[in-house]
Formats: sequence, structure tokens, C-alpha cells
Amino acid sequence: MQLVIISGKGGTGKTTIAASFAYLSQDSIKCDCDVDASNLHIVLGGEDIEREPYIGAKAASIMPDKCIQCGACERMCRYDAIHDFKINPLKCEGCAACTVVCPANAIELKDEVTGDTLVTQTTRGILSRAHMIPGAEGSGKLVTDVRKKAKKYGTDEDLYLLDGTPGVGCAVMASITGCQGALIVVEPTQSGLSDFKRVLSVVHHFKVHPYICINKYDINERITKEIEAFCQEASIEVIGKIPFDTWVDTSINGLKPIVLYEESAAGHAIRDMWHDLQHKIG
Repeated sequence: MQLVIISGKGGTGKTTIAASFAYLSQDSIKCDCDVDASNLHIVLGGEDIEREPYIGAKAASIMPDKCIQCGACERMCRYDAIHDFKINPLKCEGCAACTVVCPANAIELKDEVTGDTLVTQTTRGILSRAHMIPGAEGSGKLVTDVRKKAKKYGTDEDLYLLDGTPGVGCAVMASITGCQGALIVVEPTQSGLSDFKRVLSVVHHFKVHPYICINKYDINERITKEIEAFCQEASIEVIGKIPFDTWVDTSINGLKPIVLYEESAAGHAIRDMWHDLQHKIG
């Protein structure tokens, strides 16, 4: 069983919930698929037991000893990455068009390291994650690599918990595909409702069963009711409603899952939601 936790936009509390689920499910294999801003390891701690460079892109390079300075590559490059027979690596997209038009075979594509994949042994089990260089390309492919690494440490019978990327981009799709369930975290705001509907359409596209959690449901109960009405009409289950709780800030600053704080109403709501989910996903 693979369960991914996602949201239509950042800042909805997705990681607060994912970190709590990761803590509560000691036997699960964890994947931090939010490769642009990986942070589960900060909460769970642990020691890295695997680390490999990730080749996420290719970049062109001109061999000066072969270049005849005809300028064909510069005229062909649509990214304006070639000037004076030199390639600007920040503009090169690795499309290889320059290698095709070069009459002297003086241009080659070289692998480019855009991050690292890591496996961390935490006190709550295995965590597969990645560190991506800011601004680098290939986040969707990197998410797939993170999931493959996690598979090495589990079986098809194990529960895999995936902390997905916010939004609806390729990294989100790479997080969702192949999962059996998706917990969508939504905040009761007008933009939150709109973003929720967009990511829900992606979940439907991949034929993944959606569960809905409304975070800070009591900050705008009118829109909370609107979300619930939408879900009821679409036959989608709202499995959790988490109240606004200042203890969440305390837990973030303390680098601990909110479920460790007995005084926290949000922590209790997340525990209840986790127990309900366990019964439903087996």
C-alpha cells in the first residue's frame, strides 16, 4: 500500500501531518518526495546510510581543439546559450541541437549532477529522500528515484508513506502515480478551495483514491462547509478536520511532530485521523 500526502499549494500544513504520520507508523517505509524542500529528516532525525549523486540533466560542452568556429551552433541555439564559441551552462538546456549541426563533431553532452539521493535510518524506520540543487531541473525524475530507493528496503506488503510536493507539477505526478491512496490537505480559504480542486483532478486522472483533510477548519467555517458540500456531492470522504492550534508553531520550532504534544488539539485530531486511515487502507 502506498499513501501519498499532498496539497494544492504550499503552506497548508501538509508536512505537519506527514511528519506526524511518519512518527506514528514506525513500521512504514517513508519517502520524502518534496525534493525541492526535503525536511522530514529534520523532524525524524537519524543517520544517513546511503548517499549517491543524482544525474538530473546534461549540458553541452565545446571541445576547443576540434571547433572550426563556423558559428552553426550559435545560430541554432534557441536558448541563446552560445556566444564566441563558448557555452553558458546556466542557459544550456541540454537539448543537443548544437551537436547535430556541428560539422566538426566538436560538441559533446556531459552528465550534470543536480543533487543527491539519500537513505536515512531513523528511529521510526527507513526514510528515502533527496537533496536537489536549488534551481536544478528534473524534480519529477528525482522523485521516481527516491521511490525506487525506498522499494529496496521494503516489500509489496509494506506500507509506504510519501510526503508529496505541493501543487500540480511533474514532481506531484511522479509522487501520485502508482499510489493506492492520496490524502489531500486543504485549508478553508477561497484560493485553497480552488487549488484543492486542481490537485483533486490530478488524483482522479491517476485513478488514486482520495481522502480529504481540512486543516485549520475553524478559521473559516463557511468555506469549510463549502468544501464538505463539494466533497459530499463528489462522493469523496472528508476523513479529518484539524483545528487551528498555536501548539503547531511550538512543535515546528522544537523540530518535533505535533502528535508528541499532549496539550495539542491538532495533535489529537491528527492521531484520530491516522487511526481512521489505518482501518481504511488496511
